[in-house]
Amino acid sequence: MAHNALVGTAGSRTPRLGRPVAATHPVTEAGGVVLLLPDGEDTSGRGASARAHLAVLGLGRRLVRAGRADGLVAHVVRYRSRGWNGADARLAADASWAVSEAVRRYGDVPVCLVGRGMGARAALRAGGHTAVTAVLAVAPWLPEDDRAAEPEPVRQLVGRRVLIVHGTNDGRTDPELSYRFAERAKKSNRDTCRFEVHADGHALRQYRDEVQALAADFVLSALFAHPRSRPLADAMAAPPPLGLRMPLAAGFGRSFR
Repeated sequence: MAHNALVGTAGSRTPRLGRPVAATHPVTEAGGVVLLLPDGEDTSGRGASARAHLAVLGLGRRLVRAGRADGLVAHVVRYRSRGWNGADARLAADASWAVSEAVRRYGDVPVCLVGRGMGARAALRAGGHTAVTAVLAVAPWLPEDDRAAEPEPVRQLVGRRVLIVHGTNDGRTDPELSYRFAERAKKSNRDTCRFEVHADGHALRQYRDEVQALAADFVLSALFAHPRSRPLADAMAAPPPLGLRMPLAAGFGRSFR
């Protein structure tokens, strides 16, 4: 099927924010916002994936529980379609729209983009929005340098806190590509670090609790100036390759403070 036909099926859709995650009543105020960006596909005009939506929802609930006292609100972004679609970079455009919508709803609040897979690429690309304070990219899908028309950009991340988390046994997205991206990003933005989850795959099921604890630690420190855990602070401060190949220890979140 031609590329135009693929993306054309989504032409009548508009991106939107899902309901606030784990909210029991209407939310009109926020101290900070997390926008969850589900995984997607390289090329597709199909509607957003319900399965991908559910895959980020659990992390969203964990973050809301951790940040409730600070007024943290989280939304899952519902894309126009699930495809990145080449130069259209549709998921990144939808992520940028979502940041603007969050600001419209909640005012001048700090925003953290949290993405998984192709959604992690969208988070990194849209991180240049003026309202974005931090970006968390989980198992990001990133193109080979020699296959992309231009290297994946990093300059938009200057001034943001950036955390990349990747399983070393990921068979779907190449962890070495996220390392190379982090290495380039670190040169222009020192507040960049990357954790490796040894022996875990793309879904990071084996160390789910540790990954979610690290995510909460990162988000609360980035949005609300909570003290960082020692491993996160060390990873941010360490030069490459140490701060970009930081191992995520088993039990992280139970005994790191």
